Amino acid sequence: MEPNPKDDASPESRVIQLATVREPPHNFEAEQALLGSILVNNQAYHRVAEFLKGEHFADPLHGKLFDALARMVERGQLVSAVTLKTYIEHDEEMKAAGGASYLAGLAAASVHVIDAGDFGRLVHDLFLLRQLITLGQDVVNGAFKPTLEETAIEQIEIAEKKLYDLASVGQTDGGFKPFRAALTEAMVAAEAAYNRAGQLTGVATGLVQLDQLLGGLHKSDLLILAGRPSMGKTALATNIAFNAVKAYREEHGEDGKVKAVDGAVVGFFSLEMSGEQLANRILSEQSGISSEKIRKGEMNSSDFDKVIQVSQELEHLNLYIDDTPALSIAALRTRARRLKRTRGLGLLVVDYLQLLNPSGKSRQENRVQEVSEITRGLKTLAKELDVPVIALSQLSRAVEQREDKRPQLSDLRESGSIEQDADVVMFVYREEYYLTRSEPSRRAEESDQKFNERHDDWKQRCEQTYGKAEVIVAKQRHGPTGIVRLSFEGSITKFGNLSADADGVGPIFE
Repeated sequence: MEPNPKDDASPESRVIQLATVREPPHNFEAEQALLGSILVNNQAYHRVAEFLKGEHFADPLHGKLFDALARMVERGQLVSAVTLKTYIEHDEEMKAAGGASYLAGLAAASVHVIDAGDFGRLVHDLFLLRQLITLGQDVVNGAFKPTLEETAIEQIEIAEKKLYDLASVGQTDGGFKPFRAALTEAMVAAEAAYNRAGQLTGVATGLVQLDQLLGGLHKSDLLILAGRPSMGKTALATNIAFNAVKAYREEHGEDGKVKAVDGAVVGFFSLEMSGEQLANRILSEQSGISSEKIRKGEMNSSDFDKVIQVSQELEHLNLYIDDTPALSIAALRTRARRLKRTRGLGLLVVDYLQLLNPSGKSRQENRVQEVSEITRGLKTLAKELDVPVIALSQLSRAVEQREDKRPQLSDLRESGSIEQDADVVMFVYREEYYLTRSEPSRRAEESDQKFNERHDDWKQRCEQTYGKAEVIVAKQRHGPTGIVRLSFEGSITKFGNLSADADGVGPIFE
């Protein structure tokens, strides 16, 4: 018996032979059946219109015909073999495929209108598989040709972004959309706000007066929360994140997907504090026990039991913390996309902006350009993920040189890009912090009466500002600016609403 030459082939050659005969996944029969069902009953189109496009068909002719059918149905025209006759006669590819007999064959292969959605999803799923194959080939080819301009980590981030795009409701590419589509989205948001407690279009912060001024935290917005050290930036961001997570409520839509009805799943990038420190702050806020006591263990049995009880109540919250230091903006985007894909995401917090690193290509530039890239990246991420992004920011020391310590837009570090890219700029300000550190001292040749008057005036101002804070909304792209006054408990780092008789909202800026 003579040896078979194929038996001598190496494993590598057999892999190559197999690879050359493999065809990308497709199902021409399913495509024909779907097109036929639309020809027979135009209602079948509406079962796939939301997710299916002509480019998703494996046969280009099928995709071309689907686009033609879609245009006619969207215009309210009846689609049938008769109404398509003129189109067929003027299209060379359709004529070459058989013209009227081609349409008749499609109609004969049609499925029931009820099954059209399943066939459409099959066509779309096979399209995604073909895209996945192409993506895999691109990743392999890129890895075989490394360059100095694109590191391995950057290649991974690019691949992950493409995977995220592929997984996002079939929307692989951006593009123009008709105004009616945007109008529909606006009306859906307005209806949701009308039905939601508090009637907000965005994610509620849990701080009533702030929600009234902002209308909640809106999707795709970049919100800058800035302040000098010890003003409470992180505390306020943590409070807002916790309130959003605590209010989170979801339901299944008609398409079977989970959607948030209230609150949000929150991703918190803590570049300054550890996850343990953030958890300690939330425990303190909810238990009412000083964070210092919790950290040092200076609690009696009652306090300890309360902390345990609160921790058990909080452990199931949809709050995800990434405390990796010196994170790059590219890595942050990658991790945020992954969180949205795997857990869902409704709000992103970055603490804080100046601790982020730019991508590798920008590190040789000056700091202003680096911050510009970071803020643009955060704004792009907010739009891409369709979630509000709160980024904390430092203020320059110019604040300390003024008699009135209230922050202004010009106090933002590298303020040009931050102010330009942000949809909302808010400042945290606590006058109490500055007053308690400026107790008046006796001046030369000052009488006792004059000194006592100044000292009494200082004590009165300290009492008036004790336990109070301000959030100054200095910029809001979609609404008014103004000052919101809040309560603040320093021992448990908790911001809250002032009592009803207190003046919660300050004057609106011009």
